[in-house]
Amino acid sequence: MKIIVCIKQVPNTNEVKIDPKTGTLIRDGVPSIINPDDKNALEEALVLKQEKGATVTVLCMGPPQADFALREALAMGADEAILLSDRAFAGADTWATSYALSMAVNKIGNYDLIFCGRQAIDGDTAQVGPELAETLDLPQVTYVRKIISIDKQKALVERAMEDGYEVIEVETPAVLTAVKELNTPRYPSAWGIVDAFDEKKVELWTAADIEADIERLGLKGSPTQVKRTFAPPVKGAGKMLEGSAKDKALHLVKELKIKHVW
Repeated sequence: MKIIVCIKQVPNTNEVKIDPKTGTLIRDGVPSIINPDDKNALEEALVLKQEKGATVTVLCMGPPQADFALREALAMGADEAILLSDRAFAGADTWATSYALSMAVNKIGNYDLIFCGRQAIDGDTAQVGPELAETLDLPQVTYVRKIISIDKQKALVERAMEDGYEVIEVETPAVLTAVKELNTPRYPSAWGIVDAFDEKKVELWTAADIEADIERLGLKGSPTQVKRTFAPPVKGAGKMLEGSAKDKALHLVKELKIKHVW
């Protein structure tokens, strides 16, 4: 069994700040991490590696510094790591990103399963996994919270819903997107970290390497673009009303009228 896991390096959201003048994220000095849901996807692939003898290839599209995230994945137990990095990929929305990833997946070839995280914490779109499945013309199951059984022909999984879950059987190869309830990601071992940074290699693929159409990459290939990014204004302190119930109600109505809410 061969599994491909798509991961993304994202800013640690606890540290994110937005430049009030440019409306862009301030990335200088902000630590980057593997997207949390992607770690759950990777962990499940590693569990299947242990149980089924699968090989795990981790795929990431990003700037050169995303090499660090891929080496962390190798330290956790992944067998191979591939970084898609090229100026042609810059400014890609989810549509262009899924196209680039699909071309890389086609180059890897001969896979049985593709794992993605549910969504990335820096965009929260939850679109790349489903779009990747559509581009590759593969069946998909999103919000996977448990894998009941899996083989080279089909997988039986539980999909999280707002009011419960549903059990779905899907033919493989397929795309599955993971939620945090699926598992608890492991920590890399000390030996795994040494091996990942000293012995293992992260392959670097450009747009030319995956034979991608330049017109479908980056800003050129993105039908959606971010117009503006901003932090919501800080809310003022609350105000406590005193007096009888009638006095407080009248005071509340007065305050709402002043704020043009009433």
